[in-house]
Amino acid sequence: MSDAAMPKEQTFHDLYRDHRGWLEGWLRRRMGDACDAADLSQDTFLRVLASSQRLADLQEPRAYLLTVGKRLLSNFYNRRSLEQAYLTALAALPEDCVPSPEQRWLLLETLQALDELLDGLPVAVRRAFLWSQLEGLNYQQIAERLRVSERTIKRYMAQAYEHCLLVEL
Repeated sequence: MSDAAMPKEQTFHDLYRDHRGWLEGWLRRRMGDACDAADLSQDTFLRVLASSQRLADLQEPRAYLLTVGKRLLSNFYNRRSLEQAYLTALAALPEDCVPSPEQRWLLLETLQALDELLDGLPVAVRRAFLWSQLEGLNYQQIAERLRVSERTIKRYMAQAYEHCLLVEL
């Protein structure tokens, strides 16, 4: 069989060359910022490169890139929302209690890592876990806040712990 008759296997280089501009344009339209869109586009291709997905098996490369890009876009907005909430809370602190820039950065990084770790859990499970770990509430107090039984809180906590052990950051 001649080279021209052989099906061409898609390489990462081909995928990047053929679809980067399209993906970046799609992200730019949704984000309204060319720099953020370019960053997210690069992150998408890095995720694809690091994944176990065989590029030769991709039937619809744009659909695959769009799925990865949408997840990263969602994470981007979640991080931005978390950062804004943190900055709002900082602004409300008395001046002598405001953490240093280094402490702020570490706190924000920790909050983002925690948010990523708990991503995918149902809201009630996340709340139960965070109230337990950050506020030190017992299961009865959490059950009262969520208006569920203590037995449900035990299931929620087991689910959250299992998720934390199994998730890859």
